[in-house]
Amino acid sequence: MTDHSSPTSAADINNRFDFHPATTAEKRGEHTSIRESCKTLAHTLDARVPAGREKACAMTHLEEVMFWANAAIARAGDPAAPDTADAPPARRGRATRKDTSA
Repeated sequence: MTDHSSPTSAADINNRFDFHPATTAEKRGEHTSIRESCKTLAHTLDARVPAGREKACAMTHLEEVMFWANAAIARAGDPAAPDTADAPPARRGRATRKDTSA
């Protein structure tokens, strides 16, 4: 028996981790367009930005942009996907400590 905290969370987990094939030529074209646009920008950054941590971060984040954009295309219109359009974005990064010195 599978135990989930809610049916919505189970559907969300399944949607996030299931494979979403590009089922139409239009979706395949959208994926290709995103990949090619990101690749063009990556080549531009590679040519114009000096080597270093910042450039490496820019390239990594550009990969993330490509991933999330393609995930949005792949997941769009999935009837099993929960509606997360109004959900707040997930928090990332390190938590900050509250200043208690006052």
